[in-house]
Amino acid sequence: MNQSAAENIALTSFAWLCAEEDLLPVFLNASGASVDDLRAALSSAEGPDAGLLAAGLDFILMRDETVIACCAAQNLQNDRLAQAQAVLAGTAGMHWT
Repeated sequence: MNQSAAENIALTSFAWLCAEEDLLPVFLNASGASVDDLRAALSSAEGPDAGLLAAGLDFILMRDETVIACCAAQNLQNDRLAQAQAVLAGTAGMHWT
């Protein structure tokens, strides 16, 4: 997966997260961000904040049920979110064995 594809998956996943009324407040509380912070970070002239996108993926990846729901909404295979997160974090090529 390349950087552009990872960013697109992260951005779409973040949009899904923002639409989830039960999950968004939990993410905001955990991250310390406000809705205004999200708007500013996602609408920056330089493009969406990569750290915020990665944080959104990290949050979604914390629970299998959330991964499954997010991927189903985007018609993605369930492993694609973890792949996108690895690309954004710069760990996609690392092997621990």
